[in-house]
Amino acid sequence: MTAAATACSGLRLRSVSCIAVEVPLRYVLGTSAATVRAAPLLLVEVLTEQGIVGRSYVFCYRRSGARSIATVLAEAAEVVRGHGIAPLAIAALLERRFALLGVTGVVRMALSALDMALWDAMAVAAGVPLAVLLGGIPRPLRAYNSCGLGLMTPQAAADEAEVLLEGGMQAVKLRLGYATLADDLAVTRAVRRRLPDAVQLLVDYNQALGRVDALERGRALQSEGVAWLEEPIRHDDLAGNAEIARALDLPLQLGENFDGPKDLLQALQAGACDLVMPDVARIGGVSGWMQAAGVAHAHGIPMSSHLMPEVSAHLLAATPTCHWLEYVDWTDAIAAQPVRIENGCWPASERPGIGLEWDAEKVARYRME
Repeated sequence: MTAAATACSGLRLRSVSCIAVEVPLRYVLGTSAATVRAAPLLLVEVLTEQGIVGRSYVFCYRRSGARSIATVLAEAAEVVRGHGIAPLAIAALLERRFALLGVTGVVRMALSALDMALWDAMAVAAGVPLAVLLGGIPRPLRAYNSCGLGLMTPQAAADEAEVLLEGGMQAVKLRLGYATLADDLAVTRAVRRRLPDAVQLLVDYNQALGRVDALERGRALQSEGVAWLEEPIRHDDLAGNAEIARALDLPLQLGENFDGPKDLLQALQAGACDLVMPDVARIGGVSGWMQAAGVAHAHGIPMSSHLMPEVSAHLLAATPTCHWLEYVDWTDAIAAQPVRIENGCWPASERPGIGLEWDAEKVARYRME
């Protein structure tokens, strides 16, 4: 048994606690689905009998989401209190316990949050970064800026795109889904003209279109210097996405709504995308991510992340087909030491575990009542 394994083997779960906060965004994020001005986050902490603490967090989309996830998480914690810290075994137990309710949506996110915190505790106990515990090597990861570029005028989008190049960013994400193709093209062209040639432009429709419209707009965007087309139609319309993927040279990106590794597998078997970008809170935490990474590797598909860059950076460092890290600065408002992008990359962390550390005063300031 390795020293790391020995350090982890005796851990037992004493308690789980969580705090819901709502942090302000530096950039209003207007999408075809909603306008986001603040981010509800659920901060999770597990305490072991040995005094080791593991942390995680999830983006909850709505204030009600944070409350619901916290409720499910509290119930799950009672089920596994006193158990040894064995994330895969705990995940299997909890999936069985919540099977009748359904392990999806709020339940999936609650179990993912717990899974991430358990893995963090194990890595902290072992004294190594999570990436190392997973068999990877901490390293700088190229990141794209996803903080802004919501729906706005072409001039405003171009101005904001320039600001988002801070830290040497080599890619930015633009939200589309305006009333007409002409509107989409006007904004895309304004942003593309303002960006250096070497900077990649990614576009995201947030499932705004139907199949016919998606094909028309996708074909038009192919000659506009765009690097990928994300979620043009419903994410679960695999046949429609496969039709679009076949018809376009522009790579089709899916994944933030995959519910567990099985969804990623089904999408690839259907030929529904060229690229994948799971969300660690929806794919099943660290355990689900690593299973999904194996599927992506077997299919030779580049794999990026969705939100929660602190943990996603460790996971991508252990992902064979690592592609892009999605960068958002949402935790800067509560982090003890906010991470700064350097030369377009999320820096490698040598701290044990995920490396999450919150500022207690800031957490209290943004705590949801």
